[in-house]
Amino acid sequence: MSSERSAAATSGVGPGEALPDEAHTFPQGPAQVSSDSAGHVRDQAGAAPAAGADWLWETPLVLAATPIGNLTDATERLRMLIRSAEIIACEDTRSTRHLIQRLGEQTEARLVSLHEHNEAARSAELVAQAAAGTRILVVSDAGMPAVSDPGHRLVRAAVAAGVQITAAPGASAVPAALALSGLPTGQFSFGGFVPRKQSERAALLQRLSGEEWTTVLFESPHRIAATVAEFAAALGADRPAAVARELTKKYEEVLRGGLGELAADLADRQAGNGLKGEFVLVLGGASPCDGGTQEVMELQEAADVVIGRAEQGEKLKTVAKEIAGAHGLNASELYDAANRRRAAGRNR
Repeated sequence: MSSERSAAATSGVGPGEALPDEAHTFPQGPAQVSSDSAGHVRDQAGAAPAAGADWLWETPLVLAATPIGNLTDATERLRMLIRSAEIIACEDTRSTRHLIQRLGEQTEARLVSLHEHNEAARSAELVAQAAAGTRILVVSDAGMPAVSDPGHRLVRAAVAAGVQITAAPGASAVPAALALSGLPTGQFSFGGFVPRKQSERAALLQRLSGEEWTTVLFESPHRIAATVAEFAAALGADRPAAVARELTKKYEEVLRGGLGELAADLADRQAGNGLKGEFVLVLGGASPCDGGTQEVMELQEAADVVIGRAEQGEKLKTVAKEIAGAHGLNASELYDAANRRRAAGRNR
């Protein structure tokens, strides 16, 4: 297994993270910026930003990528869109306001929330405003809206209403992790976050068992060790993979090797200082000769997977039933084996 750190990456945040003050080491913009009562971001003198070029808004609804950690990845187009938008729809208004301030930009745009809980209702309102000519910029906390982030429903609503929509590309964890993984990049698929529901995880593993394309997945720091261990048990310890963390940040790191090696390394780290940051799992494709069948998982090996997921907050009995069903094991025997191994671990 290989491990690689990038000392050149500047500190920042990963997908879905807020932007901490202490994370940035690059030049700042205005000495002070603040938000007025209407949510407009202005400098200390209260000056409004200059209007953006008309060509930016030939399409009134723009989805724009924001940095995933390194603020210097912000494109000039994103900066111009921020300065000239009339409405900025954001996953979290506080995070976006902070981003604008850290970029040293100003805007008269009204910031409104667009998240998973209100997207269905707010999309109709935003589409109607865009149809009337309002300049609307859509951003998420990090990366591209609508890609494992809010925005998909808004796009569907705009298409259904015949309202034009475009994207302003930028930083993304998916191609970054894929490029750094060392795995084949000619054909790949993106699966978003590894599902938490047992039935959905079983379906994912079944699909991955015969998937010949490289697959990119997101996972939380609290679950990455258990997930990789489960993948190793289900898909084979030798299945090539890479785990990328803290992409574009100061402590960017990419681990490469077989799933078994990665699982052992992550387990050691979690038992030590714990695992922090945002993780991207890149899984190499199955060999064509595998025929799409999963390896038979031994009972004790399966029990370790069950215990790992139970330690992340899932119910032991529920996980045991899922793993048993996915690998042709007896659920009661697996549950008992997991209980015995967990009890033995506590008594050491």
